[in-house]
Amino acid sequence: MKKVCSSLTYKALAAFFIPLGLSSSLTSLTHIIINGTLSRADNAAFIVACYAVAFSMFGIVEKPMIVFRQTSSALVRDKKTFQPLFIVFIYVTAVMMAFSMIISFTPLGRWMFIHLFNADDDMVRTISLTFFVITFVIIFSGIRGIYQGVIIRHLETKWLTAGVIVRVGAMFLIAWWFVAAGNITSMAGAVIFLTGMFVECVISVWKGHAILKHTPESGEALYKKEIMPFYLPMVVYFLFQTMLQPLVYIFLAQTRDMELSIASFALAFTISQFMLSFFMYTHQIVLQFYQRDHSKVWTFMIFLSVIPALLLLVVTLTPAGGWFMNVLMGADPGLAGPTLIVLQFFIVKVLVFPWVDFFNGFIMLERRTQRMMVSQTVNIIIVCIVLAFLVNAFPAWNGISGAVAASIGEMAGLITVICLVYVRKSSGSKEKMSSGM
Repeated sequence: MKKVCSSLTYKALAAFFIPLGLSSSLTSLTHIIINGTLSRADNAAFIVACYAVAFSMFGIVEKPMIVFRQTSSALVRDKKTFQPLFIVFIYVTAVMMAFSMIISFTPLGRWMFIHLFNADDDMVRTISLTFFVITFVIIFSGIRGIYQGVIIRHLETKWLTAGVIVRVGAMFLIAWWFVAAGNITSMAGAVIFLTGMFVECVISVWKGHAILKHTPESGEALYKKEIMPFYLPMVVYFLFQTMLQPLVYIFLAQTRDMELSIASFALAFTISQFMLSFFMYTHQIVLQFYQRDHSKVWTFMIFLSVIPALLLLVVTLTPAGGWFMNVLMGADPGLAGPTLIVLQFFIVKVLVFPWVDFFNGFIMLERRTQRMMVSQTVNIIIVCIVLAFLVNAFPAWNGISGAVAASIGEMAGLITVICLVYVRKSSGSKEKMSSGM
């Protein structure tokens, strides 16, 4: 049998992956800017903790908006198919805004912050106001996502990177103004975030609209019955993923030093996510290239997967870590030291996550995305079990307990998704054998 030579090259893989990774990394940098600004406050632990709780709640209500990016890139072909999706977006936005206002201004929100996050009266007021401001980000996030889906579908991904670059610049300027004015509060973090998202949204709308304007109509229609089966499972999956951080905060509120625990974990988590951000699209390598040349895909992935772990080791085990925390993050020694210690325990999560996303790509390739929720559910259950044990057995570990639990949960998720992929391939092989008999 003659062997077919693959036209796929490592240069082509890099050319595809780097723009995606760059835009994702720059997005994570925006959160570094916010936390770095808040860390410069006089009462940094209190301010960072309040913002972290508000942001974790925001992450839950934003997920239904973010999924519009994937939905748009998959379903929108022209103006005619764009309109029904935008109508669904309006409905979803109205529901999520109403839910957010309830959290901000009713006893339900106060109950959640007090009983779930163990916040005192001062923290509740600050968290509620911060969450109220951040809530308006979901509008711009959703609009941005819909138009970015159009941009991605037409392979103009460089505009995603351009939009994030402008966003980072705008946020840096606003952050500099707050620092110069000496007016650093949790609300300042929310304002910085809102400004950046608005700027990126404007650029995405401009380019996405221009593409739609010059796209000929396909003559095909798009109905809600087509949108919802694609959209809803993705929402559930991302909601499960987002639940992890607030769940960790709930458990860390029971440790010996609640404010330091949440603040150090929040900063360490942000830094680890920044290191992983470049590798958030490894599933796309599977989707786009695995069937063309699986050997090159595996080799390329092995090379990619070790990079974030190496970066983490450099930050935590060399003098670069102290410089990073003091100069770039602006954290005082009382917060910088514990954060670097917590960050060391994220090593397993940082090493494992790119592979979880990579194997999820095989599940997406088979169009069985409901299975992705299985591994995420296992992850969450293991994190809760480990945290429940650690905060009771070792309350002095503070934020370290959260990092250990997150790493063990990620490993459990990887084992689960590998099993799911293996079972699928095994059943597929059996089906082929049966059909050939």
